[in-house]
Amino acid sequence: MTYEQIIKDLQAKKYSPVYFLHGDEPFYIDRISSYIEEHTLTEEEKAFNLHVIYGKDTDKLSLISLASRFPMVAQRQVVIVREAQEMKNLVPKKGDEEKTDKDALLDYILKPSPTTVLVFCHKYKSVDGRSRLAKAAQKNAVLFESKKMYDDKLPDWITNFVHAKKYHISPAASVLLAEYLGNDLSKISGEIDKLMLNLKPEMQITPEHIETYIGISKDYNVFELQNAFIKKDVLKANRIAKYFAANSRDNPFVVTLGTLYSFFSKILIYHSLKDKTRENVASSLGINPYFISQYESAARNYPLHKTRSVISHLREYDVRSKGVGSNPGEGELLRELVFRILH
Repeated sequence: MTYEQIIKDLQAKKYSPVYFLHGDEPFYIDRISSYIEEHTLTEEEKAFNLHVIYGKDTDKLSLISLASRFPMVAQRQVVIVREAQEMKNLVPKKGDEEKTDKDALLDYILKPSPTTVLVFCHKYKSVDGRSRLAKAAQKNAVLFESKKMYDDKLPDWITNFVHAKKYHISPAASVLLAEYLGNDLSKISGEIDKLMLNLKPEMQITPEHIETYIGISKDYNVFELQNAFIKKDVLKANRIAKYFAANSRDNPFVVTLGTLYSFFSKILIYHSLKDKTRENVASSLGINPYFISQYESAARNYPLHKTRSVISHLREYDVRSKGVGSNPGEGELLRELVFRILH
């Protein structure tokens, strides 16, 4: 099931006896478990029927005993296992599974208590779909895998997240947030919620709003540095490099290098494409179609041989920043790198 389907069922008070939430991205696991914790029981019922435990503090038999109890003066009880990945032998290794015929937890999942909502929050790692636990959950529970968001999907995710809250956001603002906050969805959603406290519903979020309320500069960021390189704007590129040097704590050299390496690597891929239709370019580069024109411009200003040279420079300065060879400091390294990219 998808996240949206699970939330829709929960809102309609359609509960499954068991939810097994797992995967690398904790955001959706937290959202689903929090919704169940907050809305399944009334405030009066929670006192005796809401049990939040941690994987490292329990075992299978204790958990089954708790989940098998009858609710007190309520239709159901809720048992949430946070950090379920810390629970000992929750998912036996393949060799161990073959040695063990009986597993009390599997038996419970296949025949759960109808008056209990049992939620496993197995974060930061997906469970092997071939395991007996996953197969049992697939058959008789809600099994949901929360996958890590790929970087190229972040701007669209931010746009949809903002729209769901009855606001709008410009493509440039979406990319700015994605570039600076990374693919930590919890962090992104927290910053967006903070931003919305200062804006009226239906307003469009712009880079100016992000600079004012989140503190990410709309003019001095690695996204604008990329734009300066695309246009070969020497003055702007050096102005940003100078700002980065003066504010190195907020603009680490290693992050700037990583972002530029990713950008110029995509230009290299663009040069290798025989099919340069918008659909194929967006798919091959893993970018939003909105930004295709930027890569077209960059490819014109950086022919194949120059793109290869830039990538070589980026590798060289990465090594120098780590102490190999001369290292006059990150600020000076960045200024040198900007010169070599543009000339």
